[in-house]
Amino acid sequence: MHMDEISRARVDTTRIDAATSMGAVTLLVGDLDAMTRYYRDVVTLAVIDAAGDTVTLGRAGRPLVILRHEPALRHAAAGSAGLFHTAILFESQTALAAALYSLARRAPGTFTGSADHLVSQAFYATDPEGNGIELYWDRDRTEWSWAHGQVEMATLALDPNAFIAEHLTEPAAGGATARDAASIGHVHLSVGDIATARAFYVDALGFDATATLGNQALFVSAGGYHHHMAMNVWNSRGAGPRMPTLGLGRIALVLPGADALGEVAERVAHHGFAVRDDGSALSFDDPWGNTLHATATARDAR
Repeated sequence: MHMDEISRARVDTTRIDAATSMGAVTLLVGDLDAMTRYYRDVVTLAVIDAAGDTVTLGRAGRPLVILRHEPALRHAAAGSAGLFHTAILFESQTALAAALYSLARRAPGTFTGSADHLVSQAFYATDPEGNGIELYWDRDRTEWSWAHGQVEMATLALDPNAFIAEHLTEPAAGGATARDAASIGHVHLSVGDIATARAFYVDALGFDATATLGNQALFVSAGGYHHHMAMNVWNSRGAGPRMPTLGLGRIALVLPGADALGEVAERVAHHGFAVRDDGSALSFDDPWGNTLHATATARDAR
């Protein structure tokens, strides 16, 4: 191997594998029945498993949201770090329109807004316990614009009623898309400051920074996606480590193999963060106590 090849190999190990994707988001909830109804009947996810104090919901057999009953916990104080929203990516505008139609019919008061982000079309809601949700569809990657490693995103007006009128079909309104696949496209967090977020998510974890909004927000991804994760300080500037509360339990990352998982472990530990290894998965906390759970499997890799 020539020296320049050695150098490239060394550089590659500083980045998270390009095939990394997001796994399920675990939420700690106070009212398991009410939260299950919301994610099943409103968000249009299916119950995949329900055992004891935990309910797993998803699409096409793929877990997306895991609800764990923690009745002893209380809601986080205002201004705390934690979950900003869980973003569920639909594979078609029709399936997204069906979910939005369900939201409009069954829980219109939980709808919080919508936006065309150039790379995607997104609709927002807040679940009964205050966790943010984004329901979205991506435009084809060939339509995204990049400049100097940064993806162009915006927040343009998007009329939810017009979107439903344009994309909802009668079969979809009747549940025809309920079994269509969906995934956790990205997870957006509330953090205390962006410099610390960059040091963890870019330098240690190895994501690429794809967009920044000064000291307000950072977007990061693997493999040229617009963002797999984001962090902002809009409601949480200066927040310290989280206390045990309702809300975010953990975020799953899916790596495409054992080597990629091992590289993550080495990088995170090298940057001074504790890594918990149970032999099949890694767990580590960001500077605010948000837990990430990383596994290696080719089956769920993007």
